[in-house]
Amino acid sequence: MDIPEVAFVVLVRLPLKSIARFRSVCKEWKDLIDSDFFRDHFISRNSSSSISWSIIQMQPHKLTLEIVGHHGCKTWGLARSPGSFMSFFVEKAIKKLLVLACTDGLVLLYAEATDETPMYYVGNPFFQVWFRVPLPPFLSLGDLQRLRLHERFRDTGFVTKMQSGIVVSYKVVLVMTHGGTNVGFAIYSSDTGTWETRHVTCPLHHCWFSHRKSIALNGMLHWFSSLNSSFMAYDFYGGNVDDECRIISFPDSGKHDVLRRFSRTFTTSEGSIVYFNAYGENENRTLRVWRLVKYTDSPEDAWQLLWEVSLVSMNDWLGIDYFPVVMHPLNSEIIYLWCMDKKGMVLFNLRTLALSLHKENEDDSKCMDSCVLSFNRCSEYMENICGYFFASFNGCGPNQLLFSQYVLPRWLHRLPRPPPT
Repeated sequence: MDIPEVAFVVLVRLPLKSIARFRSVCKEWKDLIDSDFFRDHFISRNSSSSISWSIIQMQPHKLTLEIVGHHGCKTWGLARSPGSFMSFFVEKAIKKLLVLACTDGLVLLYAEATDETPMYYVGNPFFQVWFRVPLPPFLSLGDLQRLRLHERFRDTGFVTKMQSGIVVSYKVVLVMTHGGTNVGFAIYSSDTGTWETRHVTCPLHHCWFSHRKSIALNGMLHWFSSLNSSFMAYDFYGGNVDDECRIISFPDSGKHDVLRRFSRTFTTSEGSIVYFNAYGENENRTLRVWRLVKYTDSPEDAWQLLWEVSLVSMNDWLGIDYFPVVMHPLNSEIIYLWCMDKKGMVLFNLRTLALSLHKENEDDSKCMDSCVLSFNRCSEYMENICGYFFASFNGCGPNQLLFSQYVLPRWLHRLPRPPPT
């Protein structure tokens, strides 16, 4: 073997944390690591390996961003959780800093300077690379004032475009106007470095609740609105044929609605939107998990039932005071449940029916995907939001997103830069 071959054989077996360091050794190694051949070989070699990820709480005024972290995986080789890399430096003093969205390893931040100047930043926390997104030039002074006083920045979305496992583009989305059957977006694209406005229609009359976060997946944003039996979605890269927001009804809307135990939310797993809930009938409790397979208003065509598991045999173990948190982002067999009685996170494998309990006041422990599980004020956050989940308490209140997932990518993609102006 010559030296480049030896370097390839050695480097491709290392975790990404080490590869990122060795990329700076010399130009030859940098060129090798940056090659499509090396990247494709590494991703293929680690396609079934676990990667580091976090459960993110969606009310950033309180506590901390990351409440549960997963580290020590083979792909990245991190000795601490992904949330610990969320350090940030700006060119001027700030009095407010909020994480608005996380997707495909990138993060969207809102910062407010001491002189009340609003600022948006997109960055890669692992590489500590940040780009300040210019404010839309068409914002009036009144818009800027509302941005600060009414916190309209919390209606912000963030989507990416992926090619061969690398982020090649991103878009920052502001919800400018909403109500009735119309929604107005302001969209910043890293491809052009400019803002555009876009007005789209919704097939049903709705009210866009302020401060409702979105979930990004495959260039699409997914929101809750006043339509409690459904949610809205819009494709910011592919575009919809009729340029409409899609309205997707939940699979349990209708006759099963009165049987559900928890208020509605959704998450992502294995590249799809996933919805789950528990249902009680004749003293039997069943957990059902669906995957969204088609963006249509017909629940029968939109959803595929993945799991239907009886919880009767687990009542003694789980008790009755628990609620669902998220699905594992890379394994749709594993669901995360918070158990109020035991004050811990329960990992439940829906195929094997295996359960494991992890508590915040215990030492970090390995979980079902072989990552090390760590907590950061998780119990406190769960105590604050637990009342929302139980439908009997929540009544007809709006659906909410209270958790999200920050998942590190499978490769060292850099932050896309807009063209110079």
